[in-house]
Amino acid sequence: MKAIPLAYSVRNLWTRRLTTALTAGGMALVVFVFAAVLMLDAGLRSALVATGQPDSILVTRRAAGTEIQSGIERSQAAIVETSPEIATGPDGAPVVSKETVVLIAQPKRDTGVATNITVRGLGETGPLLRPQVRIVEGRMFRRGTTEIVVGTSIAERFERTGIGERLRFGGREWTVVGVFDGAGSGFDSEVWGDGDQMMQAFRRNAFSTVVARLADPASFDALKARLESDPRLTLDVKRERRFYEEQSEVLSNFIRILGLTLSVIFSVGAMIGAMITMYAAVANRTAEIGALRALGFRRGAILVAFLAEALALAFVGWAVGIAAASAMTLVRISTMNWQSFAELAFSFRLTPEVVGQSFVFALAMGLAGGVLPALRAARLKIVDALRAA
Repeated sequence: MKAIPLAYSVRNLWTRRLTTALTAGGMALVVFVFAAVLMLDAGLRSALVATGQPDSILVTRRAAGTEIQSGIERSQAAIVETSPEIATGPDGAPVVSKETVVLIAQPKRDTGVATNITVRGLGETGPLLRPQVRIVEGRMFRRGTTEIVVGTSIAERFERTGIGERLRFGGREWTVVGVFDGAGSGFDSEVWGDGDQMMQAFRRNAFSTVVARLADPASFDALKARLESDPRLTLDVKRERRFYEEQSEVLSNFIRILGLTLSVIFSVGAMIGAMITMYAAVANRTAEIGALRALGFRRGAILVAFLAEALALAFVGWAVGIAAASAMTLVRISTMNWQSFAELAFSFRLTPEVVGQSFVFALAMGLAGGVLPALRAARLKIVDALRAA
């Protein structure tokens, strides 16, 4: 079977520049929405995955869905701390941070509306367990004081979070002495201070979580099995990264379901537009199709040529849509994490997976919109097509 050159299909798109632009524009809009949803989900997951370290564990009370809901007694924390699988620092002390995590309400700068933010009281080695965090303004808080440091997202969005300003919570005045960058992790949306001071201020007798570094990441399963089977303990032991992945699941699923539903609805309109465009192309080129058949091109070649035209139209829409979506990486948004009920800031993230999935989605729209017109073109009889001339 002789094949019709691809350039033939491309030239036909260029000949109908206006309808090509309108149809490709509709597809581009759908691709933009589809890609933006995937980028939003990727950004959310990336922010929370980056919050955890692959060689660290996070221990919470059994069945506690979040750090806020968890409570670990001092005696239980001591058992975790003295486990042989836990790494030790240069001073021989275990690399463990026993932490207090609470929510406070703080008004935003732009609206004045109070929103929950996470306050984390760190143990002595807490900063060491977060190597991605660095102070970008001011300094780290001093232990044994009511000094705090805030993440970059908190400093940008909330009142009284500039260096030298004071926040009141837990019945105390806390002085902001530094701003830290969490490298796009969930820590950017937190306030940090001394764990002992936080426990006193909030009248806590138990820690919220215990974070520890493993001497050997391969020992995780053995540590988890031993601690979770210990009758003195009612604890859940997870890799820190896995724990924060789970924190994103509720919001992530909502974003994906809502966004993909809208994308599918919009795509129906885009496919109808592509179908109308291709049907018009078939009607306008009936004599041309007859001439091609008379020259020896079979029905299959006609079918492939018109499908190639529809897919080329989809490719143009995909290229424009993904280019527009890539600009969203400059946007940083904040929302409430439905798992922890605290403010979480993150950015749209364009990944190779998002590019690939949006490409397949665009081609599927083009194929769905072009297959019926292509079949119609392929089924035209030579005599009827030439008579239309």
